[in-house]
Amino acid sequence: MKHKKKQILPYRNGVGIMLLNPENKVFVGKRITPSSKAWQMPQGGINEGETPDEAAFRELEEEIGTNNAKILAISQTWHSYDFPPYLINKVWGGNYRGQRQKWFLMRFSGQDTDINVATEQPEFNEWQWIEIKELPILAISFKQKTYQALIEEFNSFIKPNLLVNEAE
Repeated sequence: MKHKKKQILPYRNGVGIMLLNPENKVFVGKRITPSSKAWQMPQGGINEGETPDEAAFRELEEEIGTNNAKILAISQTWHSYDFPPYLINKVWGGNYRGQRQKWFLMRFSGQDTDINVATEQPEFNEWQWIEIKELPILAISFKQKTYQALIEEFNSFIKPNLLVNEAE
C-alpha cells in the first residue's frame, strides 16, 4: 500500500501587536466570526515591500481604527503557530499551515474613544482591555502557547505605572 507524501505548507509571514494602555492592560478584540468566542490581539500579514514595523502600524489602523502607539519592544524571534487541520483549507486558500509572526509590544498613546473596531473591513465586533495574565485563557487554543511565550518575553518591559513620556 502506497502512502501519499504529506505536503508541508509554509507559514504566512505576519506581525502581531501586544498593545498596552497606561494601566498595562492589553487590548483584545473578539473575532467577528459568528461562532468565535475567542479574543485575540491585533495581527496581520506583511505586504510585499513592507517592513514588519510598517505592517504593525498599518494593521493597528486597519483593525482598531487608530495607530496611535509607540513601540516599547520587538520580539527577539519569530513566533509560529499551526492551524488545526479543519482550518487549513478555510484560511488563505489553504496555502499556509499557520503563521510566523514578529511581535511588537506597544504603548497606546491615544484615548479609548480613538478605538473603532467598526472599520472598513472589520475583524472584531467587540474589544476590551484585559489583564495580561488573561491572554492565554481568552485566546483560541492554537494561539495560547504563542501568547504565553509573548508574556514571558515582554514581561521585563511591562513595568507598573510605565506611562508614555508625553515629552517625546
